[in-house]
Amino acid sequence: MEVMFEQLHAGWQDLLPNQSEALASIAEKLRGLKEVVPPEELILRAFSYPPEHYRVLIVGQDPYPSKGHATGLSFCVPPGTDPLPPTLRNIIRELREDLGQELVVDADISVWADRGVMMLNRNLTTIRGQTAAHFDIGWEDFTAEAILALQKVHRGNLVVILWGQRAISLKDQLGDSKIIESPHPSPLSSYRGFFGSKPFSRSNEFLTQAGLDPIDWSC
Repeated sequence: MEVMFEQLHAGWQDLLPNQSEALASIAEKLRGLKEVVPPEELILRAFSYPPEHYRVLIVGQDPYPSKGHATGLSFCVPPGTDPLPPTLRNIIRELREDLGQELVVDADISVWADRGVMMLNRNLTTIRGQTAAHFDIGWEDFTAEAILALQKVHRGNLVVILWGQRAISLKDQLGDSKIIESPHPSPLSSYRGFFGSKPFSRSNEFLTQAGLDPIDWSC
């Protein structure tokens, strides 16, 4: 794999200069492994924009393991994917109930990244067909550093959406960021409080109160 650190936007390289060796170590562990998802060029996709571009952070766990689903953005699948993964179907259902049916055309949530939403998994790779295959290779340390740096850039005005216990475990590290938490949108837990949590309208309320532009959540 090519040098991972160089795949980060220059703004992230400036913010995380001490993570070059960590990414090199992860790349070495991935070298030669078969069926790693997402593809190499998408692994660090969440870092395509500079840190100041993002106003909202959505924290995921690890990539979808199904063939062709992982995109480098948490909870996102390629345009035209049919059927949608159950977790994403539940996110789209909550979006419609929160902000309106007309917001959803094709459920391509990758456009959120263009509008200021960082969709970041705690672990950025897995093996096709296996959930949580790479929980022990260093990704969580790297993404924790990235999240810490991101919130320092935004000085209390970052909105962080935490879905599920693995994401909520970050809560104590988030300082004065605006936190929205609920059970995970997966079918196993969505009925325990994800539905009706209104993360999209609540995010925009926080942003508006801070004098920032709300997110266009249409997709």
